[in-house]
Amino acid sequence: MHRVPTLTLVLTVALALTAHAQPPSVTEADEAALRRLIPTADRFELVQSPSRHFRAYRELMPGGEAPLVGLAFFTTDLTPRIYAYKGRITMLVGLDPAGGLIGVHVVHHYEPFGYFSIDLPEFQTQFVGKSILDPLGVGVDVDAVSRATITVEAATRAIRQGARQLAREFLVGQAPPK
Repeated sequence: MHRVPTLTLVLTVALALTAHAQPPSVTEADEAALRRLIPTADRFELVQSPSRHFRAYRELMPGGEAPLVGLAFFTTDLTPRIYAYKGRITMLVGLDPAGGLIGVHVVHHYEPFGYFSIDLPEFQTQFVGKSILDPLGVGVDVDAVSRATITVEAATRAIRQGARQLAREFLVGQAPPK
């Protein structure tokens, strides 16, 4: 009579222990997007906590330590409370170890004016080379788009806040010497 609950408990504990022991893996779709965002990386690692993000490494010769060449995150993971006109905007954002933005890719949104604002390559590429220390203000560092102000401001705010959060948590002391 007590075998089923006991067996269930044992299997649940075993599953929890083995699931925790397995490192999270990067999906094929995420890896393809990451390779476009950070082409200098040879491998990517998914880090679940405290802030879900990806680490990008360049492999060296055998025996050498793989240097960190970048970090990437989805804005909806790090800034889930930032909403645009019709909802959240999912973007994949890349940072170099010095805190410079190396790429932005808009993945998904419901914005009615996204097709002539955040979907344009010009919107996404204008962030490349900017620092997380830059104000990243719409109309100052980031081009404003008439009739899509809420969309552009929300996207910019998600990029700025997410990048700064990730840098505070993981890039302190990571920058290569100049």
